[in-house]
Amino acid sequence: MSALAQPSRISPFLWFDNNAAEAAAFYVSVFPNSRLLTELRASSDTPAVPAGGVLTVVFELDGLRFTALNGGPAHTFNHSISFVVTCADQQEIDFFWSRLTAEGGQEVACGWLTDKFGLSWQIVPARLPELLHNPAAMQAMMSMKKLDIAALERAAAPA
Repeated sequence: MSALAQPSRISPFLWFDNNAAEAAAFYVSVFPNSRLLTELRASSDTPAVPAGGVLTVVFELDGLRFTALNGGPAHTFNHSISFVVTCADQQEIDFFWSRLTAEGGQEVACGWLTDKFGLSWQIVPARLPELLHNPAAMQAMMSMKKLDIAALERAAAPA
């Protein structure tokens, strides 16, 4: 993001138990053009963070600003919220898939995965909306975990 650009008015705010800084560092290591911005440390003990511990961390992933909070175990991630990563080619899909499922992440279905922190991601080809106009491509996608662009293209090809 350039120094003159304004951050978006709306940005994701993620609630972690006690590993927000670890998660932010992990995500910044996965996505290009990403960086840690600021940390706010607790000035006194809170229910989730001891004095001096990281309360929030602000970071950017490819220009999108996030805030992560160490809020304790009261709230956890679920599949009702996910982040879509649009990929140019199979190499990008493979890269993000392998990085985000590493160290305990789980493959789900149809291009969805859950990372080691429990956050859901959809790793999809840029052409997915176009390909899914064909019911055979939709059926092929439903049988996949990590999406295979070539297989989707074969399914979408006229007979």
